[in-house]
Amino acid sequence: MSTNESIYKQHEENTEWTNKLNFYKDEVTILKGRLEEIASKNSSNDALAEVERFQNQLIIQRNNIDEILHAVKINEAALIEEIKSNPVAVDHRKVEYHAQEQDLVDSFEKNFNDLREEFNVFASKWM
Repeated sequence: MSTNESIYKQHEENTEWTNKLNFYKDEVTILKGRLEEIASKNSSNDALAEVERFQNQLIIQRNNIDEILHAVKINEAALIEEIKSNPVAVDHRKVEYHAQEQDLVDSFEKNFNDLREEFNVFASKWM
């Protein structure tokens, strides 16, 4: 099933997703800093093993953010091309909904929120 959405609405969603993902990028940096602090204060093998696991997870999440941002930018570029190719009545025209990007953002947010919860439990134990 293919649904359509106005070009302006889709642009608004792309902007919202870009802002969210940039916020998560900043949060990854903050969590990395907290990990460094935990690693510097704890030398037990258990703590360091968990630090390494979270470091790896944060690297993965940072890569996911970059990939999703790229997909959103491609969608935004397609909207711009659509407008350039036919600038008449842009505010009334519809394009196919960007469901794939929506799914990527939703899945990322769920996974990142789960990781953040896990991290906070870990941090409260070792800080």
